[in-house]
Amino acid sequence: MRATVVGAGLAGCEAAWQLAQAGVEVALIDMKPAKKTPAHVLNTPAELVCSNSLRSDQIENAVGILKEEMRLLGSLILTAAAENRVPAGGSLAVDREGFSRTVEAMLRSHALIHMICREMDAIPDGPCVVATGPLTSAPMADAIAALIGSDLLYFHDAVAPIIAAESIDMTRAFRGSRYGRGEDYINCPMTREEYDAFYGALIAAEQAPLHDFETIRVFEGCMPIEEIARRGYHTMAFGPLRPTGFRDKLGKRPFAVVQLRQDNSAATLYNIVGFQTRLKFGEQKRVFSMIPGLERAEFVRYGVMHRNTYIDSPRCLAANYRFRDREDLYFAGQITGVEGYVESAASGLLAGLSLARRLSGLPEPDFGRETMIGAMAAYVFDPGLTRLDPMNANLGLLSPLPEEIRGRRERGRAMAARSLTAVESWIREIEGSDDDVF
Repeated sequence: MRATVVGAGLAGCEAAWQLAQAGVEVALIDMKPAKKTPAHVLNTPAELVCSNSLRSDQIENAVGILKEEMRLLGSLILTAAAENRVPAGGSLAVDREGFSRTVEAMLRSHALIHMICREMDAIPDGPCVVATGPLTSAPMADAIAALIGSDLLYFHDAVAPIIAAESIDMTRAFRGSRYGRGEDYINCPMTREEYDAFYGALIAAEQAPLHDFETIRVFEGCMPIEEIARRGYHTMAFGPLRPTGFRDKLGKRPFAVVQLRQDNSAATLYNIVGFQTRLKFGEQKRVFSMIPGLERAEFVRYGVMHRNTYIDSPRCLAANYRFRDREDLYFAGQITGVEGYVESAASGLLAGLSLARRLSGLPEPDFGRETMIGAMAAYVFDPGLTRLDPMNANLGLLSPLPEEIRGRRERGRAMAARSLTAVESWIREIEGSDDDVF
């Protein structure tokens, strides 16, 4: 059995791994390192182009549930993440370069995976997973548009800047996590006067122009910090700069707090949490240097804004991300309308596993809306959607519990228990059968 996976982002790498683990020979095709998009820097696969965080590891949270499901199903991405973890409190954050190298090493060491550098301008014949991501190159985007017979959906995404750790003034900043839960973050506290000056400078700063698009749609989770500020004076202080759970060096609660998260294992780089932006580079240096502790910050990467491309999945896809009009073709990753690193990898896992079982003449997994991996897929191909908006994993996607449970954490844990029981049941069923594809 043979299959092709186009795109070596998180979804494509996960899909290739699942296919190969099921005994399918895989050609994993990506245009890197010969050609890169403006958002890519590394030559290796599974590059994290925005944050280095895979978000919460708490089981009562939706993304925490999703990760536990993926671990049960043998996720490549979460295996590599575990090996490259950096401190981030209750979240799973990684050294992005080490993570990418680990994914590449695991792929290249698999006897059934062949990595090929080539820019594709057509969808391959035969069994295939297309996981070209939100930064799909123009020739491939044209091929997809021709296939689906409808317009693509265009969004924009923003990236936060990264600064050198040694340039942070620790006489003003302090280490700590909310409510004293460790010292994984560097925190820059603001007084009301400092916040006021920063707010005024931020909303007046000059933004970089966006080309080739008449309208701009930005996923809410990646909203530029300057756009958040424009929604109102207190919006940042109740959002990414909220001071809840903090006391400064004098034991006082700050008016606002800017958090910096470790970006590599050596702890030499930190990203500014929640500071996605499309300000001009000079303006980023000027305005963000107003943050206490960052007056002399060295910016090793400025924030940028780039185009994200999504297909009209409710009209194009069937169960488990399969293309409606071709039984051996699947899509995966952010191009389908899932949003986030973990969600993208999860879609690749499900698409790869589903294609492998289809090639073996076996029924595809049906995880249903009681599991997060099934609920995410069900949202994407829901024909009742009149407009597809990118979606992170969230508890609202899951089927309601049969009984009412008070308390968000308690409800989340109950949903997690139900979800993991369903995945474990499917695994036991497969292991107890004559199937050799899992």
